[in-house]
Amino acid sequence: MRSRLATRSTRLVLAAAVVTALTATTACGPEDPSETGAAAPSAASSSTGDGKGETPSGDSASASESTSAGTSKSGGSTSGDKGDSAAGDKSGYGQSCGTNDLDFTVTWEAQPISHYLVTAKAKSGITCYLDVNTPSVSFGSGADGVASPVGQGGEDPIKLSGSSVAYAGINVKTTEGEGGKQFENVIIAPSEDDPNPAEVELPDAPTVDKPIVTNWSTKRDEVIPRIV
Repeated sequence: MRSRLATRSTRLVLAAAVVTALTATTACGPEDPSETGAAAPSAASSSTGDGKGETPSGDSASASESTSAGTSKSGGSTSGDKGDSAAGDKSGYGQSCGTNDLDFTVTWEAQPISHYLVTAKAKSGITCYLDVNTPSVSFGSGADGVASPVGQGGEDPIKLSGSSVAYAGINVKTTEGEGGKQFENVIIAPSEDDPNPAEVELPDAPTVDKPIVTNWSTKRDEVIPRIV
């Protein structure tokens, strides 16, 4: 009899323990968010109310790409317009020599007869042709100061480039006596039609009267001016 009562008591104790465990589990378990009023967490954390976490819109991305395409790595423009206009400008190539293409020097030569030697050289980067055989030479603005060609020497055309040069000879006074005017400069151009002749200083101030000038030549001994 005592054995049955003990067994029954044990069962009651176990049943009470199970009920207690179930009650504790229910009381401490996770709350249902819907019952407490808490909002469910968003799946896309980058989309916030103020837009700070949003990915760039199509317009913004396009503008960024456009800006990157229009700038070089150093931040400057890559349009290339300036580079195209400035790269290798050699406008003097293959043209007739104008005064602006040339550098002139004038020296006094005493032998074999006294005369002035004109040396013409193309400026750096220029290649041009003296296709008019005789230079235009004058002293002052009057007609009596224009040098007459004597037809000596001559190569047509003469190419000037780099260190190549052409020569012409001037005799400033072909008359006897004391007539004439003194000049400190001579006006030189490759042709009479040149709009911008050069005014070159002479080594001294000679007396000029009925001057003459030879043709261009690459040989100095061909440009000694003589009256024929």
